[in-house]
Amino acid sequence: MTRNSETPTDDDERMDFENAIVSDSDTDADERIETDGGVGTPFEVVSEYEETRRDRYRKLYDAYVHAPISIIWRDWRARIGFTIVAIYLLMGIVGPLIVEPTSVTEGPALAAPFETMEYPLGTDNQGRDLLSQTVHSTSTILKMVLSGAVFTVGIGTIVGSIAGYKGGMTDTVLSSITDVFINIPGFPLVMVLGLMFDDQILGNPYAIGILLSVASWGGLARAIRSQMLTLREESFVEASQAMGIGTSTIVFKEIVPHLMPFVVINLTNAGRKVIFEAVALYYLGILPFQDLNWGSILNQAYGANAHARPDAIHWFLVPMFAIVFISVGLTLLGQSLDRVFNPRVRARHEKTTADVEGEGDGETQTQDAMGV
Repeated sequence: MTRNSETPTDDDERMDFENAIVSDSDTDADERIETDGGVGTPFEVVSEYEETRRDRYRKLYDAYVHAPISIIWRDWRARIGFTIVAIYLLMGIVGPLIVEPTSVTEGPALAAPFETMEYPLGTDNQGRDLLSQTVHSTSTILKMVLSGAVFTVGIGTIVGSIAGYKGGMTDTVLSSITDVFINIPGFPLVMVLGLMFDDQILGNPYAIGILLSVASWGGLARAIRSQMLTLREESFVEASQAMGIGTSTIVFKEIVPHLMPFVVINLTNAGRKVIFEAVALYYLGILPFQDLNWGSILNQAYGANAHARPDAIHWFLVPMFAIVFISVGLTLLGQSLDRVFNPRVRARHEKTTADVEGEGDGETQTQDAMGV
């Protein structure tokens, strides 16, 4: 009797104990679902911070204005390069509006620099002001640099990116075209094209800039393709592909921004190359011109044997210094812009909205604690 009476009691206790364990497990599971970021909770989490239009503008200002200026100001190379390039931009854009064009017999022949403040850089053998010639030549050279550099970087980036990302037959065809342009001797090709299309490019600096860069994009396209072959295997690219994003969006909005430091450096290098080729071809008399420019000034100075005459050496040196200084400025600017596009360096200089809001909240809490 005793055994039979105890058995149901033990079974009941065992069942109660098991039910208690199951209920505790269910409770713990429910708690974990609520607290560990499980499936049910992400849709219930709502940010307490609502971004306003002013905050968006502040973020854009921090990312594209404040951070680049801070980086440039802290780097001596950037300050020097930016200053030199800014001087040339002002000289090419504003200078022609201030400095009047020069004419023959305007002043004394071969006046020395600073001999008179009317002609601070002196004159040539025909009495033309060298400062006026330099200023009005800068505008033409800058237009050539702009069109040539943009053409080189644009074509090279587009061809290299598509070839590296698509692969297969597309890569084969584009790589073959790139190899052809890499192996074409660029300077002789430009000389031939300049003689063939002299009527079409006469007085059009933008066309001359593109002509000078027609065979310069091959090396950049090859380098971009090599970088693209590596970046297309990254996880963010695979995620974009899984989301069904289009090829052009993935290439030019997701991958190409990672190549911007390399692209910008090549942009400045392409600009310097355009300057050197343009001056060389004008100096050799191959490219036609209507107005004087740095290359044609050197040509006339050399023809008058100015490089061997002490009284005329300034005629030869003024355009040379103009070429050297803008080349140095572009080189320093290109080296410093690598830091501007570096994400780690930018992160240290960006003053984000969250930081500003955090500082504001901290001040508010302090004032509340002090009873202000």
